[in-house]
Amino acid sequence: MATESRPASAPLTERQEARRRRILHASARLAGRGGFDAVQMREVAETSQVALGTLYRYFPSKIHLLVATMQDQLQQLHETLRKRPPSAPEPSERVAETLMRAFRALQREPDLADAMVRAVIFADRSVGEEVAAVSRLTTAIILDAMRLPGPPTAEQLSAVRVVEHTWHSALVTWLSGRASITQVRADIATACRLIDLTAPTADPGRERQHVK
Repeated sequence: MATESRPASAPLTERQEARRRRILHASARLAGRGGFDAVQMREVAETSQVALGTLYRYFPSKIHLLVATMQDQLQQLHETLRKRPPSAPEPSERVAETLMRAFRALQREPDLADAMVRAVIFADRSVGEEVAAVSRLTTAIILDAMRLPGPPTAEQLSAVRVVEHTWHSALVTWLSGRASITQVRADIATACRLIDLTAPTADPGRERQHVK
């Protein structure tokens, strides 16, 4: 199979998108069977039935591939959450429920989770675009759960970043055996309380009077 070159910004054709999907599925399957070390570019190429040169044109390195795999897994989760959104009454509770659902999905395939998280940790500046895409998607998932009536404030976005960092850290500590599921749930719930604290007050004038 001949290799092909395409500009990074060019939209994928239907055939190219199907090829990319096969590559990501192969990456997830191999990682799920044996973790980070099981994902070898040559085997990914063989499993997805693409030439090795073609694989490298889509993903320049194993790190690029695994970070893209994480983005793909989060995208699937995002679609599922849109079909079955969290039902808790408070924004903080909905976000905590959402992140625990994401955590449980990763918990079902710990080797895959470990491979993707390690890739994000190992990523250098050359993988910045892919890592940023993962972060944007995580932010979108959290904002969807918050169900804000309008654009988020700067303070709310700051709270979202803290929640993201906490979720990522909790995942790392769980994968390394340094945190239990109970601890993960508690840490995520605690961080999510920041979301309620940053909600704009319903009556700013009354709030100012109270402060006086």
